[in-house]
Amino acid sequence: MHATHAPSSNDCSTYLATAIQAAEAAGTVLRDYAKSGFRIDYKAAINLVTDADRQAEEQIVRTILSAYPSHRILAEERGQDGSTDSPYRWIIDPLDGTTNFAHGFPFYSVSIGLEYNGESILGVVLDPVRGELFTSIAGQGAYLNGARLHVSSIDSLERALLVTGFAYNIRETPNNNLDHFSRLSLRAQAIRRTGSAALDLCYVASGRFDGYWEVKLSPWDMAAGIVLVREAGGIVSGFSRAHFSLYGQELAATNGRIHDQLLDAIHQRGSNH
Repeated sequence: MHATHAPSSNDCSTYLATAIQAAEAAGTVLRDYAKSGFRIDYKAAINLVTDADRQAEEQIVRTILSAYPSHRILAEERGQDGSTDSPYRWIIDPLDGTTNFAHGFPFYSVSIGLEYNGESILGVVLDPVRGELFTSIAGQGAYLNGARLHVSSIDSLERALLVTGFAYNIRETPNNNLDHFSRLSLRAQAIRRTGSAALDLCYVASGRFDGYWEVKLSPWDMAAGIVLVREAGGIVSGFSRAHFSLYGQELAATNGRIHDQLLDAIHQRGSNH
């Protein structure tokens, strides 16, 4: 019943078109809620969810499962869904940057990734505020509104613009990234903290940021963005360069040229130039 061969280029193009359709439908939902208002619920002390998250997720899941009813789903609000034996799994964040959205801060995104047998093969991230659509298929490059993306050429951490984030349980866990943030603030040219991991990764892919790191991430934070970074010529790893897992919670993503320097700084090793 299910495909046992790796997806062809044509298959991937079809999946990409579905992902774009789903992301744009979700983007419309978010723009409408941003204008009309929404209800905010608290999943934890500082972890929000809104009507917009739920409705955008419904749009995405409905679009994908109507096209591929046997595919599996992993989405932030609903968790696991769909068939249990398909090699395909869509990993969805309907609103990455909910806190920004809830405060009217215009930096949030829709993120849709696709795995085949555990390998990330496709990523779509939509910024509905700026109308920027980031798309990538493994082996076929990364694009912003159809224009090819490339990572930056900065080769020194001291000249790098980095970006990071903090987990929702920052108040409860010692593994809260504040130590890395403090250390790298003294090493990099500057650091930003935007509130949308998916867009942060897209900005690394497009050369707007030179590197990104974070702890306590979920798969839907990374699934689409890591494909974009790799396809734009960058490197993705955990805090050990040899290992990366969507389910490992740690992520370092850079233009490649500063990757070892970033990992050295995270681990408090000596500076490499």
